[in-house]
Amino acid sequence: MHIVFLDADTIGKDISLSPLEPLGKLKVYSTSLQDEVAGRIKQADIIITNKVQIRQAEMDNAPKLKLICITATGTNNVDLEYAAKKGIAVKNVAGYSTESVVQTTFASILSLLNSTAYFDQYVKSGAYSTSPIFTHYGQTFWEMTGKNFGIIGMGTIGKRVAEVATAFGAKVYYYSTSGNNNCETYLRLSLEELLQTCDIVSIHAPLNDKTKNLITHNELKLMKPTAFIANMGRGGIINEKDLAKALNENLIAGAAVDVFEQEPIPADHPYLAVKNKQKLMLTPHIAWGSAEARKRLLELTAKNIETFLSK
Repeated sequence: MHIVFLDADTIGKDISLSPLEPLGKLKVYSTSLQDEVAGRIKQADIIITNKVQIRQAEMDNAPKLKLICITATGTNNVDLEYAAKKGIAVKNVAGYSTESVVQTTFASILSLLNSTAYFDQYVKSGAYSTSPIFTHYGQTFWEMTGKNFGIIGMGTIGKRVAEVATAFGAKVYYYSTSGNNNCETYLRLSLEELLQTCDIVSIHAPLNDKTKNLITHNELKLMKPTAFIANMGRGGIINEKDLAKALNENLIAGAAVDVFEQEPIPADHPYLAVKNKQKLMLTPHIAWGSAEARKRLLELTAKNIETFLSK
């Protein structure tokens, strides 16, 4: 079997590809531009891709292709209908990153609540060394205990976030973007009620017709001026220009964002022009990617190939 991994850098150079090596003749590319794909997969029996698109043209140029493995949960980069028509199996991986996303969610929210960036810079700048007292109250920070914690998207990750928030002593509410998810443990609210009620709002929903621009300036105006919002779901759920505007207008206290409409973000992105940088915690779509999560992802991808070959 000829196996072609089109964008191995998305897994990270610190993660060994050894689980894939016994499965066939493995060809690894760090990254692949779209116009390079057809040539690279011409002899492939199996393709592994994270974000590289495999469309009709690419499949038609790979006459031996039997299996497309996606090293992610989302499958929008593959033309599933055409793959099915050609009898090409498509396998993704789910459930590998839950703990990684949950941990990053709280790392980001706690950094905002604790004003971590400010206090870190205060000490490193040398200002603390000249302080007449042992502490410093230049910026306020808050406890999570007793806060109302709202979750948008009560799937597997959302439920785990709810458990951790409860352990911190927060009171959890949720909004179901599909309208189908019910969780008897926590109180379900309308989106408007959740935004008005909660001190912290954390988004863990997919991007679709119901969630695109779910949070605009109008929704942000419903939130408390002391509230924080985090988007760990998908870029586009929060309108990016509107969030930057809301932060500059002090409509909310802060935001944490790990996902963006365009990734990597352009140099003129509105988030990079927010006046008070400490109000906005930005991470480069990394919440899913702990070392353990990426190792699980690769192992499960190898398992998908093994299962396919054993049929």
